[in-house]
Amino acid sequence: MENKKIAGVFYNIAQLLEIKGDSAFRINAYRKAARILEHLPKEVTDIYKEKGIKGLKEIQGIGESSAKKIEEYIKKQKITYFEELQEETAIRQIITHFFYSKGLGLQELKENAKKRKIIYSRFTKPAKQLLELAGSIEKSKEAIDKVAAWANSRKLDYTIETVFKKWLELDRLKPKEVVKKPFYKGDPMIYSQAKRKWYVISKQGEWLLYAGKESEIEWRIQ
Repeated sequence: MENKKIAGVFYNIAQLLEIKGDSAFRINAYRKAARILEHLPKEVTDIYKEKGIKGLKEIQGIGESSAKKIEEYIKKQKITYFEELQEETAIRQIITHFFYSKGLGLQELKENAKKRKIIYSRFTKPAKQLLELAGSIEKSKEAIDKVAAWANSRKLDYTIETVFKKWLELDRLKPKEVVKKPFYKGDPMIYSQAKRKWYVISKQGEWLLYAGKESEIEWRIQ
């Protein structure tokens, strides 16, 4: 399973480099290495036991830099470069996640920032404040997700600052319950528990016994 774990770290490194705005060459190099590890028929730990770092370098597509990182993970169960990159891109990660919660992907975010449709620097300070308040990147993202779910279910706009305002309420913030009501050809319906029958309420307010199938009932979100 070490192959998949290390591949996961390499994919994460590629993602952080992309957020950072690093070169496509380096980003693709890490993704390529991750794919190689995913499909490697032999565990890298076994290769390392047999031949050391030389064996890792012999894996086709794995260069010296990647081999050293694999060695470090095998020895220490961590990759220092990944941890440093996480710290370096912390604020950008939070901003990226905030826009992702609004349905905006990284590439679209970059394009909008380049066109000045989004003033990226405007979000740096509140993202930093949120990180300090939450104590970690993951907890910051979780807080954004809770506010996003709550606001989106009510069709409300929200900002990173909204997370501050709702901070003490986060555990109580719940998405609005989706209520679906039955209709038949545009007229509302009601179910009588006493008679165990469906009725259609006409525009004149009359209760008309429904003789159709339940599959024909239209359920609308209210």
